[in-house]
Amino acid sequence: MRPPGFSSQSWDTFPADRMKAGQALISETIPVMVQPTTPVVPAFSASTVEQVCKVLADAVTGPQIPNLIAALKVSESSGDEQNAKWKRLFNAVAARQNQQQDGRPLLRLISEVMAPVRFASHADLDATRALVNERLLLSGYQVREDGKVGRARPAATLTEAQQRADDLRAELARRSVHPDVLRFCRAELLQQNYFHAVLEASKSVADKLRTLSAMAGDGTPLVDATCSLGSGPRVAFNGLATEWERSEQTGIATLMKGLFSTFRNPAAHAPRVLWATSRTDALDMLTLASMLHRRLDDATVRRPGQQ
Repeated sequence: MRPPGFSSQSWDTFPADRMKAGQALISETIPVMVQPTTPVVPAFSASTVEQVCKVLADAVTGPQIPNLIAALKVSESSGDEQNAKWKRLFNAVAARQNQQQDGRPLLRLISEVMAPVRFASHADLDATRALVNERLLLSGYQVREDGKVGRARPAATLTEAQQRADDLRAELARRSVHPDVLRFCRAELLQQNYFHAVLEASKSVADKLRTLSAMAGDGTPLVDATCSLGSGPRVAFNGLATEWERSEQTGIATLMKGLFSTFRNPAAHAPRVLWATSRTDALDMLTLASMLHRRLDDATVRRPGQQ
């Protein structure tokens, strides 16, 4: 085929070396038309699917699983409903991923489960999101605050993934920290603001003690008036029948006073720049506050003068 502008005769007599150069020039200057393609999500490894499904399973109930699986356009095999929740989710994702030969089924399932409307509180959503991201970031994806999945810079190591997946909240979830602790300091934790997380968590313990005892006050005076043996006590953590139980009562009251004295008072009165709270201290303090919340939940409120 001769190029435009060449007659039949001139093309036939055109020198071979010049003809090859012209063909090369033409091929270099004509743009190559590339057909647009849909971005492909690489298939996830079986271990990644398993770990993510184990986290998601804790956020759903058994009766919800058929609708979640239906969104993947697969159906459960006979007898699958007898499996553990995570296994049912895993089997559905694996089946669809094998059909499509890409990773979109897992991302679809995550988006379905992580819809904020499914969670009772922001604290529950954030805790689950952190645990999913801890596993998903290794593959270059993460769950955003709106529950949708987006691309992210892949984490090179598990340690990096844990740090990037809101590691403080993930650690609190692993420690099963009491929901009331998270409820009082959720915003501060999301901002990695350890200073105010410490302050708000200590307030939550005092708030619960005031509610239980129907007494005003704060800090050490409040604990002495409600939990000390000399006060009755109005809030009892056990039956107080033995010396050991009375010692435990005093010990829990002392822990509560120590919490307020060590963390709350300096945090409330000292400039923030002078009261730097490390991540380690924040985790330990929040865990202590969680234990005190659980003991208050199980405590008995006694009438004045009751033995």
